[in-house]
Amino acid sequence: MRVIDLSNATWRKSSYSNTDGGNCIEFAPNIPTLVPVRDTKNPAHGTLLFGVEAWAEFVGSVKGQAQ
Repeated sequence: MRVIDLSNATWRKSSYSNTDGGNCIEFAPNIPTLVPVRDTKNPAHGTLLFGVEAWAEFVGSVKGQAQ
């Protein structure tokens, strides 16, 4: 299993996150080949890793649903 070093990750809270502190995710867009995603409320509970293309497709789909 490959270990990914996220110590230099710059985390950003999603603009679609709930403003009252619930249902929040954050992601780190500064990793060249991956987009790590974690729960804002529980960052120590783990991180999901998405390929850049898969993340872009997901974000595009979410934006299309919001309109």
